[in-house]
Parts: sequence; C-alpha cells; structure tokens
Amino acid sequence: MMSPRRFDSARLAFAAYVVATFAGSAAAAGCATLSPPFNGLKDAPMTVYRLQNYEPPAPSAQATGGLALPPQIMQWIAAGASLLPPGLLPPGLLQGSAAPQPPADGPRFHSFRILGYEPIVDSGLKSDVLDAFGHSANFQPATATCLYPEFGFAIAQPSGAPADILLSFSCAQVQSYNFAWPYAQTGLTPDASKKFASIIQRAFPGTAVSAR
Repeated sequence: MMSPRRFDSARLAFAAYVVATFAGSAAAAGCATLSPPFNGLKDAPMTVYRLQNYEPPAPSAQATGGLALPPQIMQWIAAGASLLPPGLLPPGLLQGSAAPQPPADGPRFHSFRILGYEPIVDSGLKSDVLDAFGHSANFQPATATCLYPEFGFAIAQPSGAPADILLSFSCAQVQSYNFAWPYAQTGLTPDASKKFASIIQRAFPGTAVSAR
C-alpha cells in the first residue's frame, strides 16, 4: 500500500503534468488560431480573380498629356511586374506594347475588370490563403493610400455575401468587403507579400509576381 506521503507526491506530480500539458496545448492552439471570419471558413468555396488594376482614360483624355500612370504602378512595373503574363496589365503600360484601348465591357469584381479567375480547390492552398489573411502579423499600417488591386479573393461565408478581399501588390495593401476586417492595419508586410505572391503563382501556374 502506498504511503500517504508518496501518494501526495504522486498526485502533485500528476497535477503538474496536467497543468503543463494543458498550458502547452493552449499555447499551441493560440498560435494556430485564425482571426474571424477566417477561423470558420476552412471548407468554404474560394475563388481568386486576376484583375485589371488600372484602366487608362478614354483616348480623348490622353490627347494632350499622353498616358500618365500612377507612380505606385510604375514602381511595381519597375520592380518586376513586366514578368507577368500578357493580359494582366492594361495595353500600353509596358514599353513597346500596343497603344491603350478603351476598356472592354465585361464582369467586374468590386468595379475592377476581371481578366481571369480560378476556383481554389486544393486544401493546402486553401489553408495558405486563410493563414495569410487570418493572422495579424501579416499586416502593418499601410504605407500608401492608393488601391490598384491586381487580384481579388472571394470566400463563401455560411450565410450572406462572400468575404471579398482586394489585394494590391503595387500599393502593398488589401481592402475587404461584406465582413468586418479583424485588424487595425491593412498594409502588407514584406513577408505577407511573399506569401501572397506564392499563393498567386500556385493558383495561376506560370504567373510571376513582383512582391514589394
């Protein structure tokens, strides 16, 4: 029969083990927890859109001064956006390309013309999308006030409109629709830009993206 002293020691040791195990599990869960609404969208249908981030003005408006691009887009092009496949940038933005044409009618995603889209069905890619949007560490105060989104994400919610997010590499920030953005910041950190660039390259194979 175990002595009272040995019994108490064993009970204390077990209690300490339980506390340590629970604390470790809680810490791990805390690190893995996504911010709402992303924590409840693991199996939600997702679509990523390629968008025309800037539409040249009508030819009559260009007659005197030519095509003046926003400086953020010019910097983005200089940083490597010229590696993107044909069609992602409007005609005439790159040296030697065709002259700008009036924007064609077609479907739009929050007023930006859709150039293409892909449903995200791979579970690993879905997880990476939610992880990128679902952690505050991926966002910082925006360094630019512009928003020229090259891509958009639509994530179905259990009820109501989908959670829509515009993603602008040229302005290094995002803008959300149909849900409360969970963070005070909307600017992309350098690491987040790289994460999203990898996501885009996997969603649109062959696409090279310049992450600022």
